[in-house]
Parts: sequence; structure tokens; C-alpha cells
Amino acid sequence: MIDSKEGIKISIRDNLKVIEENINEALIKSGREGDTVEIIAVTKTVDVDRIKEAIDLGLNNIGENRVQELIKKYDILGKGPDYHMIGHLQSNKVKYIIDKVKLIHSLDRISLAKELNKRAKSLNIHANALIQVNVAEEETKFGLKVEEVIPFIENIVAKFENIRIKGLMTIAPFAENPEDVRWVFRSLRQLRDKIANEKYPNVDMDILSMGMTNDYKIAIEEGANMIRIGTGLFGKRNY
Repeated sequence: MIDSKEGIKISIRDNLKVIEENINEALIKSGREGDTVEIIAVTKTVDVDRIKEAIDLGLNNIGENRVQELIKKYDILGKGPDYHMIGHLQSNKVKYIIDKVKLIHSLDRISLAKELNKRAKSLNIHANALIQVNVAEEETKFGLKVEEVIPFIENIVAKFENIRIKGLMTIAPFAENPEDVRWVFRSLRQLRDKIANEKYPNVDMDILSMGMTNDYKIAIEEGANMIRIGTGLFGKRNY
């Protein structure tokens, strides 16, 4: 094992090269050659030095699950990278990150939308968000059911002028064979297409955030253009 800083950097570089090759293969396989897939580097428990190395390699999207950790890293790294709140967001913590994050991936209830709108309006900004959809309806995960999403969007459009919906996000169940969850990603893409056809004001369906280390290739084949990778970049971590 190489413990030197350069050794760690090479490891992240090698991992990124594999991911980029897999992205390209998945795009070609699905007839999307040349499309862009954004990688969100999931930095939960990753120390700042390693995050800086990832940024140096061109990974400018930092994804955090917890508000406290996002703020801590923001205070050190500053405004350089783009920050993404990818975990469940409590309404009472919106005020701490509303002016720091580029995108919130986990909008899943009206009470959160109300707080996002309130805080964004007070700062004269727009809160950019993805709606989290629990396609597989797992009891252990947050998110709206598929049939709840369109009424939810219509509610937001009617009431919250400082929120901009940029797309959808889902987390598929873990499967030893990622083919077993292909249907989850396909369902989200079909929902995206349906919503896009409605042309709601302040709603863009430009982003499909789906796919993680275990299943991102299948997600891309089904239309993902944003993937969230932690272990695949930084290796296994102790939570």
C-alpha cells in the first residue's frame, strides 16, 4: 500500500479513468455517444486533501449527504467547486446551505419546498432542486412515489416562485446484478419525459440524477446524465 500523497492521487486518477471509460461505453451502447454525463464526487467521510486531489483531476461537483459536513468542507474549500446536497434535507437546516449549494437532489415534500422558497426569496435567489422519487417504494428510503410526482410539481409551480425544478433523482435498491434494477432507471426516465411534455413554468427536466458505484452503467444506458460516485472514486470508507 502506498501512503504517500502522490500514491493516493494516482489511485483516484486510475479510478476516474475507469469510470470515464465505462461512461463512454454505456453512452455508445445506448446510442448517446457524445452526450455529457456529470460525475458528482460523493465525499462523505473523505478528507479535504483527497477532495482537493479529485478537484485537481477535474471533478468539480462535490456531493454531500449531511449539512454539517457540507458546511465544514465549504469553509475550507471555499466557492471553487460546485456543492450538491444529495442526502435527506431537514427543513430547519435549509438556512445553512441555501446560498452555498448549486443543486439540492432531495426535494421530496411540501414543507421542505416552503422553507426553500422562503429562504431563497429572502436572499433574492432561486433554489435549484431535483425531486427525489422512490421508484421502488422502499420503506428505508425517502422520496415520492411515481404517481405523486406530477401533483407535487403542480403544487410547487402554483405556490413557490423561487424554486426551480431541474429534474429528477432516484436511488435504486442495491442489487448484486445491476440488471435487476434497470426497470427503476427506465421508470424514472419515462416519468421525466412525461413531465417534460407538460412544459410547466419554472420546471426543466434537464437532469436525471441516477446511478451510483454499483449501477451507474445501467443508469446511463437508461438515460442518466448525472451520476453520484463515492466508493468507485475514493475506495471503501468506514462510516
